[in-house]
Amino acid sequence: MTEYYRPLVQHGPARPDGAVALAGQQLWFSHVERLSRVDAPVVLPVGEVPDPDLDRLTRPRQPVAGLAMDRPQIMGILNATPDSFSDGGLHNSVHAAQAAARAMVDHDASILDIGGESTRPGASFVPEAEEIARTEPLIRAIRAETNALISIDTRKSSVAKAAWKAGAGLINDVSGFTFDPQLAPFCAEVGAPVCIMHMQGDPATMQDNPTYDDVLLDVYDFLDGQVNYLERLGLDRSKVLVDPGIGFGKSEAHNLTLLQNLSLFHGLGCPILLGVSRKGFIGQIGKETRKDARAPGSIAVGLAGLAQGVQILRVHDVAETAQALRLWAAVR
Repeated sequence: MTEYYRPLVQHGPARPDGAVALAGQQLWFSHVERLSRVDAPVVLPVGEVPDPDLDRLTRPRQPVAGLAMDRPQIMGILNATPDSFSDGGLHNSVHAAQAAARAMVDHDASILDIGGESTRPGASFVPEAEEIARTEPLIRAIRAETNALISIDTRKSSVAKAAWKAGAGLINDVSGFTFDPQLAPFCAEVGAPVCIMHMQGDPATMQDNPTYDDVLLDVYDFLDGQVNYLERLGLDRSKVLVDPGIGFGKSEAHNLTLLQNLSLFHGLGCPILLGVSRKGFIGQIGKETRKDARAPGSIAVGLAGLAQGVQILRVHDVAETAQALRLWAAVR
């Protein structure tokens, strides 16, 4: 029987005897919730966690593409698309993209995530040549004037290769390396840091009727399998980020279950990236129909993720998120 261990994350200088650090952070835990597909959840002291599982939960994460993983990092979203759900058409020109990138870096974004294919619900497939034409010139231009880490948000190997050559330093695949069989071998060959995201279905159909046996454990098992797959290809686990894919083939209830239990994913031994910015459930629960007015709700959920040890927040509203993060850190 497979068992899963979710650390019950705490913070503060007063720790009970036996408490251990979470993934090398200032956060800690003294108990875990043991989960399985057949038995009811049970809370256990950390001393009852098997050593391999405890090592995955506590081992300090190595820097990814030069970025420290013992403190929160902000990934700014920069879409070179006409139809992205929130910022489509805003960064189509090199000049506009450069200006947006400069502003994000000035407001403490350490990663710029550039995408040329919308992955909003119902989005259509973009041909590879068109996606390259949208992203490669922007990456070259931005690379020429900033040292910030550039991520290419793509599921296609040809796009990733062009972006890598142009100066990208991270491959962020919303399909979790299931769409293009050539993408994972390329990343392993060049040693590219990657982000594996979970998505049920594809953007065109993913929100039609998402169903799971157990959304938390199903997403965990998928990510675990893909991390192991990349390791077998030769890519070290220290170069892998994981993203549970909030809003990608998930209902509101699925999203909330994942968000309430995010600390489980530390059991994969990889840093966690969380992307909730401006998404539909933020608008539904927060009662805000305007996508570009969802910063408060997005930040609230992002900070809840940080409290569970998430290392990277992927956001549209960089300046607002950075301000909130500074205050959140000072209070804690």
